[in-house]
Amino acid sequence: MSDHQLRTRTPGPPAPHPRAPGPRATAALRAAAPALAVYAAVRALGLLVFWGAARSSGKDPLARLSGRWDSVWYQRIAEDGYGYTATLPDGALHSDLAFFPLLPALERGISEVTPLTLGGAGLLVAWTAGLLAAWGIFAVGAHLHGRRTGVVLAALWGVYPTAFVQSMAYTETLFTALAAWALYAVLKGRWLAAGALCVLAGLTRPSAAALVAALAITAAVTLVREVRAGQRTGPVLRRNARMIAGVALAPLGWLAYVVFVAVREGSPFAYFEVQAQWGNSIDGGRALAAFIAGLPLPAALGLCAALGLLGWLVVLCVRQRQPLPLLVYGIAIVVISLIGAGYFGSRPRLMMPAFPLLLPPAAALVRLRSGARTAAVLAVLACASAAFGAWTLLGAGPP
Repeated sequence: MSDHQLRTRTPGPPAPHPRAPGPRATAALRAAAPALAVYAAVRALGLLVFWGAARSSGKDPLARLSGRWDSVWYQRIAEDGYGYTATLPDGALHSDLAFFPLLPALERGISEVTPLTLGGAGLLVAWTAGLLAAWGIFAVGAHLHGRRTGVVLAALWGVYPTAFVQSMAYTETLFTALAAWALYAVLKGRWLAAGALCVLAGLTRPSAAALVAALAITAAVTLVREVRAGQRTGPVLRRNARMIAGVALAPLGWLAYVVFVAVREGSPFAYFEVQAQWGNSIDGGRALAAFIAGLPLPAALGLCAALGLLGWLVVLCVRQRQPLPLLVYGIAIVVISLIGAGYFGSRPRLMMPAFPLLLPPAAALVRLRSGARTAAVLAVLACASAAFGAWTLLGAGPP
């Protein structure tokens, strides 16, 4: 076509203006509203049951949510920075360098600009992040299987057996929110956003390694498939430059903290040494096997049944043909949670961010084709989760 033709060609209709981000975000929030309402309802039930049980037993419910176990470590870091080491009666050393910095940084920042204490700031972060996590989980479920599945998926995450931790000043809700939105960004092809969210996740929990692996493996498989399809390597790399950049960005948060600990302690493996002092070294599952072997037979059989159910959920995820990033992330979270030598009671909590494992039961509940039946199942699960949460929070041991 000549320059004259280009100049005199009849213009078409004007290109539509891109939608402003405000209306788009408002529409997304409106679509997620049922999921957020259901999630808020089941978590409110858990809090009410726990609050009543705590008051009836003469215990302070707020202290149980924000002033015990890991919450205390995060608040000490927020107040004084890193540098505290506890010496246990058996001589073992527990350093606060085992805890990642994003939550205490948020606690400190919020407490400095609001009247909230550090504990209150931690609860604000956890509860806000819980809603953001439910929104991200809904977005993933709705993208894959429709809005009803997204709503049920968010509800199931809210009634997970250790969902009471979502109401504590812990990092699980913050990490799950970052992971859910990072995975959603991958599903939508927004690799730079996914990488940036991974950086924040890597400053929140060590299990961000599962999220980084999900991005890296997905990107590697994508590149290999395109090259095997006969496409030249150079054009493939250029076309996927954003994906490669997102993957390169993803581990920087986790690596930054590991390097910080290494420089501070003067050892390249200092972070792993700190984790080993806490008993969190990787042993391939030997500690889990020994724990099961030491239980009474009924308890051992029950735990084996629970692990079998977990394995069946993984199989269902594979049969469901979940997208590769979800599959890798969910399986990696489970593996990381099971192959460590740490305190066994925390392992269900550590697996809570693996929300893709709940997609098969969410889809099954949607197939009931009866809102009343689905609501009844969720109500029973919510009551059981609330009762278990109150019993655990009022106990002596950490979750």
